[in-house]
Amino acid sequence: MTAPTERAALTIEELTEADWPAVRRIFEEGIATDIATLETEAPGWPEWEVSHRRNCRFVARRRGEVVGWIALSAPPPRRVYAGVAWLSVYVAATERNRGVGLALFEALIPASESEGLWTIQAGVIADNRASLALHKRAGFRRIGVQERLGQDRHGRWRDVVLLERRSPGVGGS
Repeated sequence: MTAPTERAALTIEELTEADWPAVRRIFEEGIATDIATLETEAPGWPEWEVSHRRNCRFVARRRGEVVGWIALSAPPPRRVYAGVAWLSVYVAATERNRGVGLALFEALIPASESEGLWTIQAGVIADNRASLALHKRAGFRRIGVQERLGQDRHGRWRDVVLLERRSPGVGGS
């Protein structure tokens, strides 16, 4: 369990372009684990910025330093899916299991609901037990597994667990 002092020392703020170097570094740490993403390199700010919602992205700071981030994908091109977004959440290696991920979810979920989102979807590599546990704590449920969905940076095929969180108060949940 996370100590109250660890959580209290965290601040959650909107993610801005000024945060990008730290966000990118944390993303690259995730890539290096081989279980956080199938991406092989972090994008540049322009590509990342356009592919994520501007109103549902946050950083966690401890003593002023960015130690984690969470963001939702940009709105889908089809209006029928306007209330659905894909999630990314990453925590710095030195901050894992210290409440950062859950604090980020606690900021993101109400923000997403205030934007009218009824479903947040996530894809987690099946071997990433810590991320699966975090998503479960944040109210996500497992909806399936995509077997051998893609290869990691070493050419190994990976299964991806599909998760979703349905808002109890937005949409037809």
